[in-house]
Amino acid sequence: MRADPAPGYRIRPAAEPDVPLLPAIEASAATLFAEAGAPLPEPTATMPPEALDLCRASGTLWIAADAADTPVGFLAAGELDGFLHVHELSVARAHQRRRLGTALMAAAIDFGRWAFVPAMTLTTDRVLAWNKPFYAKLGFVELTIAGLPPGHAARHANEIAAGLDPARRCVMAKVL
Repeated sequence: MRADPAPGYRIRPAAEPDVPLLPAIEASAATLFAEAGAPLPEPTATMPPEALDLCRASGTLWIAADAADTPVGFLAAGELDGFLHVHELSVARAHQRRRLGTALMAAAIDFGRWAFVPAMTLTTDRVLAWNKPFYAKLGFVELTIAGLPPGHAARHANEIAAGLDPARRCVMAKVL
């Protein structure tokens, strides 16, 4: 899948010095949820740097970088039930609406295809206009909760236990 970011940005694999910068990007992106009336249960909670670094080490952490090569967005993924699962996709507020999310997703989809992963999965909010519809445009479909593989069912249950609204949460997949 090809998707170029706006001029002045590029998508690249993460480097070790990028990792400490990523929680601030995630926190910036999360402010959008509260403004839209869908606050996250722990607005200060971000992916731990150790988890991000594991993704980096396994080649499943991509960076959207500006012209100065500073990270302004990222996608962290990993294996879950034999699929490539998106743990987090975040773009800093000041850099949104520049096709960075789409370009990050394209990098992950290309990686999954290259690695012969059968599908890519993620969890998201089904109500917010920039979530489920965004992924649907990329070919993701909503899965029924009752038929989820065990790791996905546990992840969904953990999100609900953490305080996310079960009526709003969904799991989506795209066959690669």
